[in-house]
Amino acid sequence: MLTSFKSLFEHSQKQTSKRLIVAAAEDKHVLEAVKSATEQNLIEPVLVGDAEKITEIAQDILFSKNQYQIVDEPNQEKACNESIRIIREEKGDFLMKGLVPTKTLLKAVLNAETGIRQAPVMSHVALFETPYYHKLIAVTDAAMNIAPTVEEKISIINNATLVFHRLHLEMPKVAVLAPVEVVNPKMTATVDAALLKAMNQRGQITGCLVEGPLAFDNAISKESALLKHIDNSVSGDADILLVHDINTGNVLYKALNFMGGATSAAVIMGAQVPIVLTSRADNEQSKLMSIALANLLS
Repeated sequence: MLTSFKSLFEHSQKQTSKRLIVAAAEDKHVLEAVKSATEQNLIEPVLVGDAEKITEIAQDILFSKNQYQIVDEPNQEKACNESIRIIREEKGDFLMKGLVPTKTLLKAVLNAETGIRQAPVMSHVALFETPYYHKLIAVTDAAMNIAPTVEEKISIINNATLVFHRLHLEMPKVAVLAPVEVVNPKMTATVDAALLKAMNQRGQITGCLVEGPLAFDNAISKESALLKHIDNSVSGDADILLVHDINTGNVLYKALNFMGGATSAAVIMGAQVPIVLTSRADNEQSKLMSIALANLLS
């Protein structure tokens, strides 16, 4: 298992350079991360969007024109559709969102006739490195699924599990988060957690070890779990934190980044290729690590 972003990045550098397709690429922050990834031999970028604006930004950040290819399409929606077409024709290895609303890109991705969705549910997987935890840990889903059902949570677990399998961890540990550690029929999060654990034990969810309900402290601290007489192989050693809904996930994602001293890398899983979907608030390091992660997953 790759236990740090340093090892993840080094492993990514050893791979053959992948073709990254950037939809609506006329975004300075995105192009700065793409430039850095290109110069470190991670990718061969194809920049789809307004050629005039892309060229202007590239010149401003000293991104040499012989390091990228431009596909001129000033219209954002058409740029997204063109990016998806390139992926469908197997001329690109993964996708990245540029200066375009997320919903516009996802509309192209999810199009029933021309899109690239592959799994029943697409989901956001954010990987974190923090000085307060002993290894990389994932949070899912913080950006896509608003209030997933149990069936949708199974797909979200499967998507996150695939990430860890490709990072060379055969049996990632999934902590299903809830406010308390016992099942309370009035708290849907605890009921869902118990169901998911039972389905894992019965072989209906495979490739991972599922435990829950677990409060956040018990998922990441063995000492905290033992104080509450919780003793299992997931508590204090979780690889994946499955949140109940987007409210919990989004707050946890931002708390780790802005107050938890963490660096993050995030991708959308469940499509034919990984999708890098970063926020303007993400720093350049997070954007670069997201590209490196997607490079490994593609």
